[in-house]
Amino acid sequence: MPTASALPIIYFDHPVPDVYRDLIDGRLVAVGPDEGLESAVAVIAGAKRPWNASEFAHTPQLKVLSRLGIGYDNVNVADATKFGIIVCNAPAAPSVSTAEHTIALMLAITKELVPQMARATAGLPGSGVGSSLELDGQTLGLLGLGRIAQRVAMAGLAMGMNVIAHDPYMTASPIDGVRLVSLDELVASSIVLSLHAPATPETAHLVNAEVLAAMPAGSYLVNCARGALVDQEALVAALDRGHLAGAALDVTDPEPLPEGHPLLGRADVIVTPHIASSTGAGRRRLYEHAIDNALAVLEGRPATIVTH
Repeated sequence: MPTASALPIIYFDHPVPDVYRDLIDGRLVAVGPDEGLESAVAVIAGAKRPWNASEFAHTPQLKVLSRLGIGYDNVNVADATKFGIIVCNAPAAPSVSTAEHTIALMLAITKELVPQMARATAGLPGSGVGSSLELDGQTLGLLGLGRIAQRVAMAGLAMGMNVIAHDPYMTASPIDGVRLVSLDELVASSIVLSLHAPATPETAHLVNAEVLAAMPAGSYLVNCARGALVDQEALVAALDRGHLAGAALDVTDPEPLPEGHPLLGRADVIVTPHIASSTGAGRRRLYEHAIDNALAVLEGRPATIVTH
C-alpha cells in the first residue's frame, strides 16, 4: 500500500459522510471543504458550489474535476479547459435510483395518493369518483432517452403503456417497443410526459406555456431531470385552469422552492427535494464512480466520460 505522502491529495467541496471512508482510506488523502484546495490534484465536486475561473486560479496543481453526479450545471467546463483541467462525471451512478423515483412519482400523481392519503388521515372514506388514472394502455412520453429514461421506458412497457420518446441525439430506439417521435408528436400524444433532458441554454424552459397547452387535456408532467427545463409560472397556470391533471417534480427552479410558492401544498402536485438518486446504493455509487474517475485520470487511464 502506498504511504500517505505518496497518495494523491483530493479536495471534496462538501463534508464526506463517514460511511464512505472505505472508498478513501489507503487510496487518497481527502481534504476540504474548508482547506486544502491549493494543494489538491483533483476535486470531487457536488452540485451546489460553482466551479469557474475564479476557483481554478487558486488551484495550481489541479488536474481533474470529477462531478459527483451527471450534470455540469455548476461547472464552467470552458474555464476548466483554459486551465488544463479535465472534467468528468458519473453518468451511470444515479440511474437506477432516479428511474425508480420517476416511476414512483408517476404512480403517486396518477393514482392521487396525496389527496387520498389526506382523506384517510382525516378519517374520511375514499372520494370514490374514479378520477385516478389506469396506466395500462395509456401513452408515456419520454423527453430524452438516456440511461434513466430507458429504465423508465421498460417499466412503462411492463405496465402495458404505449411508450414513445423524443431524443435529438438518437436515430433509432435502443429498446424494442419504444418508438422515437418528433417533439410535437411526443407532446401532443403523452398522457404522462416525463422529462429526461439536461439543463442547457437550449433546453431552458423547454416545457413552456405553448408546450403545456399542446399536451392532452387531463395529462400529467413528471420531472426528475432539472428544474430549469420547466417554465413554472406556465405550469401553475396550466394546473389552475385544469388543463393538466397533475405534476410530480423532484427538481424545481429554485431549489428549494420558497415557502408559499404556488406549486407547494396542492393536491394535484407532488414535490420532493431533489432526492431521486438518494438511496443508500445510489449515493454510494456516486462516490465510487466520482472517486474512481478522478484516480483514473490521475493515473493516465480514461474516466467514464471525459470533457477536455
